[in-house]
This record gives sequence, structure tokens and C-alpha cells, in this order.
Amino acid sequence: MADNTTASVSELVTQLSEHTSRLVRDEMRLARAELRETGKHAGKGLGLFSGAGLFAFFGVATLVTAAVLALSLVLPGWAAALIVTAVLFLVAGAAALAGKKEVQEAQPIPEHTVDNVRRDVQEIKSSGKRSN
Repeated sequence: MADNTTASVSELVTQLSEHTSRLVRDEMRLARAELRETGKHAGKGLGLFSGAGLFAFFGVATLVTAAVLALSLVLPGWAAALIVTAVLFLVAGAAALAGKKEVQEAQPIPEHTVDNVRRDVQEIKSSGKRSN
């Protein structure tokens, strides 16, 4: 390949084409990697939210059982049911907080790729002004 100071216009256009296509391919790979990571966080978050909903459901079911047992005046039974209810709600709260954190970490757009493309466009614009 010829030195850029002595390269012909056709060689420079060929180099520009090669560099541009390589740059686009690299940016597409980066975007795919970022979207894959976002999908992982979103999936984890949704799974944890589902788990939180399941534990909350069992918490409500146990609370209903506790109320029934309390009404039947079986003290050892309803006391145990209240303890289980409290534990299930604590687990549901922890899972909901963890799920919220995972969903917040899922970014809807590949920010690194967008930043890189902006820098690339800026560099192309500034190098075009320098050559004029």
C-alpha cells in the first residue's frame, strides 16, 4: 500500500472504503455485545420480579391461613402461620429490590456504540475540514 502523502486519489478512496467498512463492522459487533448484556440484565430482573410475585402470593395465602387459624382460636397454629407470613414477605421484598436493580441496569440503547459513532463522525468531519 502506498504512503498517504504520495497515494493517488483512487488508492485513498479504496483505503477510506476499507476503513469505513471495518469501522462499521466493529461498531455492529460492539452494539450486539451491548444489547446481549442488556438482555441478560432485563431477563434476570424479570425473573426476580416473577419470584417476588410468587413469594407475595404465598405470603397472602399464608396470611389468609393465619386469619382462619386465629378465628378458630388455635393459638399455636396461627402464631406459626404469622411467622411464616413475615418470612415470605421479607423474601419477596428482597427479590423485588434485586429485580428492580437488574432492570435499572438494563440500558435500552447501546451507549458505548453511540458514543463511538459520534466520535467517529466528528473525526471524519474534522479531518475533512483539515484537508480543505
